[in-house]
Amino acid sequence: MAKSVWKKCLATGLAAAVGATALTGCGTEREDGRVEIEVVSYKPEAVVAFEKIADRFNETHDDIYLKIESPNEAMTILKTRFIREDYPDIIGIGGDINYSNFLDADLFLDISDLDILDTVNPAYLAINKELEFLPKEGTYALPYAANAAGVLYNKEIFEENGWEIPTTWDEFIALCETMQDVGVLPMYFGYKDTWTCLAPWNALAVGICDADVCNQVNLGETTFAEAYAPVAEKIRTLLDYAEPNPYAYSYNDACTAFARGESAMYVIGSYAIPQIKSVNPDMQIGSFTFPANDTEEENVLNSGIDLQFCVMNNTEHPEEVYEVLRYLYDDETIRIYQEDQGGIACKNGDFTLSAELEDMRTYIENSRMADYQDHHYPSEMSVDAMIQTYLLDEGAQAKETFLNRFDTEWERYNRDLIRRVNEYQEKTGGAQ
Repeated sequence: MAKSVWKKCLATGLAAAVGATALTGCGTEREDGRVEIEVVSYKPEAVVAFEKIADRFNETHDDIYLKIESPNEAMTILKTRFIREDYPDIIGIGGDINYSNFLDADLFLDISDLDILDTVNPAYLAINKELEFLPKEGTYALPYAANAAGVLYNKEIFEENGWEIPTTWDEFIALCETMQDVGVLPMYFGYKDTWTCLAPWNALAVGICDADVCNQVNLGETTFAEAYAPVAEKIRTLLDYAEPNPYAYSYNDACTAFARGESAMYVIGSYAIPQIKSVNPDMQIGSFTFPANDTEEENVLNSGIDLQFCVMNNTEHPEEVYEVLRYLYDDETIRIYQEDQGGIACKNGDFTLSAELEDMRTYIENSRMADYQDHHYPSEMSVDAMIQTYLLDEGAQAKETFLNRFDTEWERYNRDLIRRVNEYQEKTGGAQ
């Protein structure tokens, strides 16, 4: 949870601008008399779905015109527009560090009075609260679609060998040993692309660590050297069951290898499934929660908000914006998005869960989920590269060096935030 250089500029410059009265750029009135509501989404891959949704909305509303844009490099475009005080009415972003930064700069409207909030899966509302740098009253995002990360597995290979889905760490390691004994490669990783190192890291960490471990570190209640020690140990253990020299293979290589049946499992998120199926459309893929713990009851599904809608604080047409949000949250609209993008609906209801995620259903329905740990990491910290460096280090002190560096770098990039958190604690008497 960092205050990057950009964020400092945003907080000191744009936050003040948002509070000013002379803001422009939201909810313009068209020549046909309709109020135009602009939505900017960070998901260019969903442009077809959004075009269909906008067309359906505009066909049924004669007082509001919905304009949805999904440009490439949307986050860069949004940040530039914010600096110029050229705000859309709504933005569609993920539940990650960008959301935290924008929220901290007071860019978002409190939508606590939006009636459809009571239909949201409470787990995703809780995830958003954990993304707040400092506790804020109110609700500032409408969670829309989520993804899940754990272990993808080749159903055909499992069925041919009579293998069951493991539910504990010991069962998982025993299964990997069994696979090796019969000449099956247990897992592919593709660590050449450093970001892929975060997939097993996150999947392990959500089960082993508290969801608010980053905040605990900021408060001085623990250190990463202590909290992440078992995560570091287990992610290294996984190398014993990986492809030879996983640092030589990229994400695309790993997806292709898994699609061709070169490994029984792939520790990655559901977002990789389309890439895998582009290689092997007929592949039968399953996905299970990473069994990071000694008992199944301790396991937690790694699930984060892939898309949520936030209303800009200065929108001039809040009633029309709320009408757009209600339409976006209509069951049929959500299904249009799901048919195109898949994923998990953040709204409670009768929504289709893709066959690949069926083994995770009980975790989703019972809200046994926690957000990706890296959603709290500042990008400047380059945690993915740190993990890769650690895994490459075969020295006796590799784990200690890595974890100590994690604490040092965290303090370096979060110094201002740590000060603010502790000031808040002193001011409120430790209330959260």
